[in-house]
Amino acid sequence: MSAKAESQLTPRQRLSRGLTYSALGPVDVTRGVIGLGAHSVQSTASELRRRYRQGQLSREIAAAQESIAQELAAAQEVVSSLPQALQDARKSRRRRGKRPLLVAGAVAVVVLAGGAAAFSIVRRSTRRDNPEPSPRPPSVDVQPRP
Repeated sequence: MSAKAESQLTPRQRLSRGLTYSALGPVDVTRGVIGLGAHSVQSTASELRRRYRQGQLSREIAAAQESIAQELAAAQEVVSSLPQALQDARKSRRRRGKRPLLVAGAVAVVVLAGGAAAFSIVRRSTRRDNPEPSPRPPSVDVQPRP
């Protein structure tokens, strides 16, 4: 057999061929066992690396889940306290809201009363005083017609 054909055989094929053929049997059996052992060690190491990465990933996922759970708990606490906070805000707004409205209403009443008083005083003073005659001639006849 050529070297090319031998290099293409897998350890399992080499072992089975070694068991079948008696001439090359001990060499092929030995090479097959060594090859299977090497493949076994390689696959075991690969599996261990995969499990290690998966374990590390699972630890990272667990930490992320824990932090998400804490954030959700904090958000749930805020949401559950929201109605009470809104009620407190409404109460404080009512207390603050009535006083400025009363003050503004009182100021408006005082200003209107002062304006009305000033208007009536000015009006009375103009009625009492005879105004000076206008320099313009009247636009309507002053003398009534018979």
